[in-house]
Amino acid sequence: MKFIGYDVGSSSLKASIVDEHGKVIAHAKYPESEMAIDSPKIGWAEQDPEQWWQNLRILTQKVIAESHIDKNEIKGIGISYQMHGLVLVGKDKQVLRPSIIWCDSRAVETGDKAFDDLGEEVCMNKLLNSPGNFTASKLKWVKENEPEVYEKIWKFMLPGDFIALKLSGEATTTVTGLSEGVLWDFQKHQASKTLLNHWGIDESLVSKVVDNFTEQCVVSKQGAEESGLTEGIPILYRAGDQPNNALSLNVMNPGEIAATGGTSGVVYGVTDNIHSKESVRVNNFAHINHTKEQPRIGKMLCLNGAGIQYSWLRHQVDQKRHSYQELNDLASQIPIGSDGIIVLPFGNGAERVLKNKDIGSSTYNVNFNRHKSVHLFRAGLEGIAYSFVYGTEILMNDGLQKGIIKAGGDNLFRSSLFAQSIATLLDTEIRIFDTTGSTGAARAAAIGAGAFETLTDILTEKDITTTYIPDFKNMDQYRESYGKWKNKLEQVISS
Repeated sequence: MKFIGYDVGSSSLKASIVDEHGKVIAHAKYPESEMAIDSPKIGWAEQDPEQWWQNLRILTQKVIAESHIDKNEIKGIGISYQMHGLVLVGKDKQVLRPSIIWCDSRAVETGDKAFDDLGEEVCMNKLLNSPGNFTASKLKWVKENEPEVYEKIWKFMLPGDFIALKLSGEATTTVTGLSEGVLWDFQKHQASKTLLNHWGIDESLVSKVVDNFTEQCVVSKQGAEESGLTEGIPILYRAGDQPNNALSLNVMNPGEIAATGGTSGVVYGVTDNIHSKESVRVNNFAHINHTKEQPRIGKMLCLNGAGIQYSWLRHQVDQKRHSYQELNDLASQIPIGSDGIIVLPFGNGAERVLKNKDIGSSTYNVNFNRHKSVHLFRAGLEGIAYSFVYGTEILMNDGLQKGIIKAGGDNLFRSSLFAQSIATLLDTEIRIFDTTGSTGAARAAAIGAGAFETLTDILTEKDITTTYIPDFKNMDQYRESYGKWKNKLEQVISS
């Protein structure tokens, strides 16, 4: 038996095929260049869901060809996807407007007003979050600002729900998905009627709720013809990219922490505590193994401006003359602290960690006679690393236990400069595993099929590619540099 997993990101789509033992047979990415994010207005971010689907069709053919297997051997599908996006579909199952994706800031005021109207106690006890700038708030924004679109809605969906719809023709979603959209009532264990009624949104717009690990739906005849997969293959697993990243790293129990540094940066720790002191800066979502009887909450902190900052530096400053690894090597030649340059990497919309402020990205202390582009590369990596530390400190103040941080090897954590900075400042160990989001989704599909019980049966110490421990020799230099960065950030926030 073989299983295919998809990871539908905002930069690209990835796919992995694994066997019944979880061994990776093939892995592919498409497109090779990063997908565009449209920004019709400042703070807006949109993508065409049909483009995701077209890219997934091409990717499927690519990964099957590279695996050298018969497509009929594939017995299950797992889907991971960019979180918090809003996809609107009409009765004909066609997309009504571009998706308002995760880093779009237009609904901040909408969510903040609901938080004020409903009250902190109601929001935190029922939703575990402020409605903030999440999927539910984006839907309300469409209702208020694009009524002609809203009237045509059959179902609203998350990006992964849309891919499942294209494959199966069925509209389904998950508890994890609804919670990431801040639409799940943790007290009543159902879609939140409190928020839906407050905004006058009909509950019929919510798709059928299915479990994360189950036969959610199957590939239809049309889905098979368009994707190249075989009709009748079950979709056995679905989760947002951060819960899925945690699953990929076998982060399932309280005290375990996963991190990722893709387009955005995320620290995601599991807890069994359904309470939070941080009503705005920290997100609390149902983890993939959450149940009413045994809570498993993913306490998440997201940094919109992370990999996209470094990508901007490579494209706009370096003009793509060097690979990311070459930039990392060049940056490592510059001393800790980047000779005084400070970069705040918050240029990708409103930042929840900054209480939904959009302060943009900024660079300080550049000396035209002294500094070169390589100083900016070091300062950029340091700025992103320091934002991870800043966010993790907030999580720990909110009850997250400090433990070993696990990360995959396909993002910013490939940079030793980046990872070493975080390990040193947090005084913890970082373990880099040879796994990806699409591999985790494929293995989760195998779990859904009963091929094995848990990822513990697969992900072991042999999968660790690199370990970073604190650099005690240079600890004071790291702390001094981080202190200056943090002071500058706090000055900007309060100005």
